Amino acid sequence: MQDAAGRIAELRAQIRRHDYLYHVLDAPVITDEAYDALMRDLRALEAAHPDLVTPDSPTQRVTSSAVAGQFAPVRHPAALLSLDNAFAPDELREFGARIARTIDSPSDYVVEYKIDGLSVAVTYEDGVLVRGATRGDGSTGEDVTANLRTVAPIPLRLREPLPGRFTVRGEVYMPFAAFNRLNADREAEGLPVFANPRNAAAGGVRQVDPRATAERRLRAYFYDILEASAQPPSQWVLLATLRELGLPVEPHARQFADIEAVVEALPAWREQRAHLGFGTDGIVVKLDDRDSQRRLGTTSRAPRWAIAFKFPAARGRTRVRRIWTSVGRTGVLTPMADVEPVQVSGITISNVSLHNEDYVRDKDVRAGDHVWIQRAGEVIPELVEVDVAARDGHEVPFVMPDRCPVCGSEVVRLDGEAAHRCQNPACPAQVQGFIQHFASRGAMDIAGLGPKLVDRLLQAGLIRDPADIYSLTLASLTGLERMAEKSAQNLLAQIEASKKRPLAALVLALGIRYVGERVAEVLAEHFGSLDAIMAASEEQLRDVPEIGDKIAAAVAEFFRRDAARTLVGKLRAAGVDFGRAVAHAAPGPLAGQTVVLTGTLSSMPRAEAEARLKALGARVSSAVSASTTMLIAGERAGSKLAAAERLGVPVLNEADLTSLLASAAAAEGAPAPTGEHRA
Repeated sequence: MQDAAGRIAELRAQIRRHDYLYHVLDAPVITDEAYDALMRDLRALEAAHPDLVTPDSPTQRVTSSAVAGQFAPVRHPAALLSLDNAFAPDELREFGARIARTIDSPSDYVVEYKIDGLSVAVTYEDGVLVRGATRGDGSTGEDVTANLRTVAPIPLRLREPLPGRFTVRGEVYMPFAAFNRLNADREAEGLPVFANPRNAAAGGVRQVDPRATAERRLRAYFYDILEASAQPPSQWVLLATLRELGLPVEPHARQFADIEAVVEALPAWREQRAHLGFGTDGIVVKLDDRDSQRRLGTTSRAPRWAIAFKFPAARGRTRVRRIWTSVGRTGVLTPMADVEPVQVSGITISNVSLHNEDYVRDKDVRAGDHVWIQRAGEVIPELVEVDVAARDGHEVPFVMPDRCPVCGSEVVRLDGEAAHRCQNPACPAQVQGFIQHFASRGAMDIAGLGPKLVDRLLQAGLIRDPADIYSLTLASLTGLERMAEKSAQNLLAQIEASKKRPLAALVLALGIRYVGERVAEVLAEHFGSLDAIMAASEEQLRDVPEIGDKIAAAVAEFFRRDAARTLVGKLRAAGVDFGRAVAHAAPGPLAGQTVVLTGTLSSMPRAEAEARLKALGARVSSAVSASTTMLIAGERAGSKLAAAERLGVPVLNEADLTSLLASAAAAEGAPAPTGEHRA
């Protein structure tokens, strides 16, 4: 036990160090694969020794399937105020002048980008994260602790063991790369897309299931200390303190000697904004000295020592020449507005996605309309509004085609979906999109196989599906126009290396509906090989934690297709690594039982209860359904208890759970749990 405890402590320390290097210093020193190996080792040890699991372990970012209660109110230790706004340089100068009338010799100013996300307060006790809450009305927010624990840059334990209570304020946001991936996945699934990263981040933080929050790949920056045993003397020192504790801070923060220096730097801040990778609508200017901040005080809604300078919204007016439809790898038809080229934030825009038929109808956009275009978060072209007053009667309403514009096959819209889909899996547009997806970074990671080359290979008849990539030769590639021998050799080396990609990458690459990166990882970890996944029944797939009915049905249906089995056979013949099947233990005494936990347990952490139940053969599910065989209800049980009662599912209390674990362990010949655990 001591050896296991020591190794667990060592692994946790290593992982926390690498989290700090990656998320706070942006200076990773190991590969993602090496990091994942450390996490796998830690998970395996904790599974073997569940009594050593602690809430601040890096493995515990997602430990339960629902937030206890429906976002209970949390009273903040200090008011989370808003900011007054400035929109012109002279308004910034007046802000500085107001401070100078109260403070004889104002200190430096600190400027940080204003993150376009959701404001949160995170509390640590003796260095361990205990609570996370939304801003709410500024004095009371919502308890979203379970969700914030999934946000990777937020440390579960501070790097320094601060005594007592320590509460910080920050902003949770969604990077543009994660936002683009999320909307692409939603469009492929026929779901409505998010208008901007802020909405996606706010919705992510308030998910009922923390695992759904984790899938949003949210990030966070911190900028204030609300509660601490000692406060830093200045905002600049405060930021350095947060960074040293392992809390990420906005990396572009700068000090300025006076307000005029801030004004002079405004063009540089605006120019840099386009290259940040996250949304911002301005900068925040703060008086540096904290004593001076306290002397200036606050109004009822905002501090007198800070102000937000808002960048002007970059928009361009143009005209819609036509509305056409593109076809993606899953057959989804996406309306696109072909607009007269317009410059917005230094970028020429000539095409704008209109997402789906409902979006076009809601915006009432027509061919011939004059429209306003902006770049959502300074990145994604977005049609903001139609200039209806400019219409002359010649505008043409859009009608979604009933035949695929690429292959002419039937197009259908299923009930409950926003998307229209081409029904022909051999549609050339779907084939091209599928191959590009197969080669993408998160999948088989063949960087040299971009969209233009894929199109050339298809046009030349060298490939017809993703497996044909592995039959390419130096002679066939150099036979293409503009393909040099060195480029062909590099591409072939990447293709060969892709054969050894992890199983999760291969599962993702197959393009199964509803199977994103997280689901692919879950399937790979549970089954261990592609053959085992293919052989699994829909019921067996549903029994995998985090795999619901919809995903299980989609995976099973995919592998029933002749085309899918032909593709897999070609990949096998090409030498692609299919992984090795996991040898699952013999069924335990609770095999066949589907258990849901809700509420708070007093005798053990939720993670420990789940681990013990799984070790005895039970399936621990995230939601109550007709297949649930029992609900374990702790204190403050919420909606799941009502659902169980409505469905007639047996409800056990914590004492019943302890007895169940003891009797099941005895039946298996294992030591009975004592109910004690390590904190």
